[in-house]
Amino acid sequence: MGPRDLWEEALAGMLARPVRSALTTLGTVLGIGTLVITLGIAATAGNQIVGRFDALTATSVIVETPEDRVGWNDVAGLARLNGVESATALAQSEKSSNQSVTANAVIDPTRVSGQTLAVVAAGPDLPRTVKGRILSGRFYDGGHSARRDRVVVLGADAAQMLGITDVRHAPAVFIAGRAYTVLGILGGFQRETSLATAVLIPPALGPEFGLRSVTRVLISTRLGAAELIARQAPLMLDPRGGAGELRVIAPPSPTRAKDGVQEDVNGLFLILGLVSLVVGAVGIANVTLVTVMERINEIGLRRALGAGRRHIAYQFLTESGFIGLIGGIVGACLGIGVVVAVSAVKTWTPVLDLRLALVSPLAGALVGLLAGLYPALRAARMEPVEALR
Repeated sequence: MGPRDLWEEALAGMLARPVRSALTTLGTVLGIGTLVITLGIAATAGNQIVGRFDALTATSVIVETPEDRVGWNDVAGLARLNGVESATALAQSEKSSNQSVTANAVIDPTRVSGQTLAVVAAGPDLPRTVKGRILSGRFYDGGHSARRDRVVVLGADAAQMLGITDVRHAPAVFIAGRAYTVLGILGGFQRETSLATAVLIPPALGPEFGLRSVTRVLISTRLGAAELIARQAPLMLDPRGGAGELRVIAPPSPTRAKDGVQEDVNGLFLILGLVSLVVGAVGIANVTLVTVMERINEIGLRRALGAGRRHIAYQFLTESGFIGLIGGIVGACLGIGVVVAVSAVKTWTPVLDLRLALVSPLAGALVGLLAGLYPALRAARMEPVEALR
């Protein structure tokens, strides 16, 4: 039996039962198609996730400083670094984090007017650095700090807890029995959301609460400049040689984040695709085995006419391999179409690996050969007399 004879016999066997052959091919189509779809959607979704990488996280650098190491004036130099949009110093201690704050000095047993809130000394650039917005009134400026005005700005949640919603009439809050005028209410924090429950005071009032030096520096950078600023900021804040004592919290590299997301998503969807491919292979094996059992008379007749065991095995392997090849081609085309359609609906940019589309037909043929191996060997082991009987 030459290659041409083998090809003609395998093709005749497939076309003799076109519906069954089509249903058998459908298993490979679904397996290969699912594999292409899952990997294509994984790559596209991973690219989309990275495209929407949280710019707020990627442009935020935090420097934690030991006590009495960095002064308030040292932070001003950070604005001169290329890539820094704004920088704000904060001062907070364990003692200042548990201050009794009331909205009035009248003791009313019928209502709760006092709260335990954190008092935080912050520079005047805080709203810009934390991407917040003034809900009422205004934020204090350098003049308030220079004059040591007894003013505060409340976080939105702190104001709500104290029952203050409007500052047009200059309400006051009492901290440790001392009155402070409320200049404004700051809300919409996109960074440092814990400050929403804090009472913010100018740096000059910090010593009243034991806040004499900076404990933390918030830096807002341009996209892509965070790593550079993370290296330069400690030297700018403490050029005397103690930069190693400053703890810098910088965002991860967007490239590393992209690779991590891509790897995780691809790994998950690859497993799902392989499971679908195995299910398709099992389907091919089952249908091919049933086909072998139905064609026992044909096998016996061919063996009686002189066909060897290898000829029978080759014929069934060629049929199953050809079915897998067709299924791989159709499945790859179907998978690519689905990926493009989903990307169009979601307005994403489809990401497809050309190698996957080229390898899919070969993978389908390989799956078909592996799935048809056992049925082909079983057909080849049949004796002519038993098959004809």
